[in-house]
Amino acid sequence: MISSTGLFGRRLPPGSPSLPGSLPKPSLHASPSSLVPLDKPVTIQCRGPPGVDLYRLEKLRSGAYEDQAVLVIPAMKQNFAGRYRCSYQNGTRWSPPSDRLELIATGVYAKPSLSAQPGPAVSPGGDVTLQCRSQYSFDQFALYKEGDTGPYKRPERWYQADFPIIAVTAAHSGTYRCYSFSSQHPYLWSAPSDPLELVVTGEGGADPTFLPQPLTPTDPATPLQHYTKGNLVRICLGAVVLTLLVGFLAEDWHSRRKPRKPWLENTEIPS
Repeated sequence: MISSTGLFGRRLPPGSPSLPGSLPKPSLHASPSSLVPLDKPVTIQCRGPPGVDLYRLEKLRSGAYEDQAVLVIPAMKQNFAGRYRCSYQNGTRWSPPSDRLELIATGVYAKPSLSAQPGPAVSPGGDVTLQCRSQYSFDQFALYKEGDTGPYKRPERWYQADFPIIAVTAAHSGTYRCYSFSSQHPYLWSAPSDPLELVVTGEGGADPTFLPQPLTPTDPATPLQHYTKGNLVRICLGAVVLTLLVGFLAEDWHSRRKPRKPWLENTEIPS
């Protein structure tokens, strides 16, 4: 049951539950994600082995709990954010608690900006720094790469945080977003920044002008710029060489057409 003042309708009594036994610990997941925009739905589910008698889901530091495996939150609110864990009971034995799940409310503050220095197109082995900047003086920043399970967090001040990536490889390619928040409210985050696409240009030490995949010309930050400039240089050099060759051929042809009479003049032809 979800009330307007809290998440759970029960409080843990002193000394409950009993000490954990040798049962395997359950897992706790949030779907679709543990980063939940305000007013969006999220489902928390505790999973254990078959035949569990009872599941218990807790919100830490609040003392609140529910004896159920699945908790559906139809609209995320700030007071739902926090850390959760679950356990289960078989007979008189309780399992160890699950790993803690951090449920984070996003969109509480305006989004920061994310940029790449010196740019979002990087050669293999090169270095790049992703900069997250906020209009507020937050002391915490988090960087997410699409497809990764967790964030890269940095405590910084003065409105921005730098996330350096040293010796870039193809694995660093992808879409990144960042968030900003305060250490005083660690589960209330800003909206995500606009996505930033990091592109690794080629493999190994290969010339980035020879890319095996066609790139989208609408993105000015992609290595297509280097590809186009490389072709343009080659075309110009070819045109110069062709012009010089045509000039040499024309001069040679013209010299062959000149009459040879001047050096025959005043020369007797024997009879």
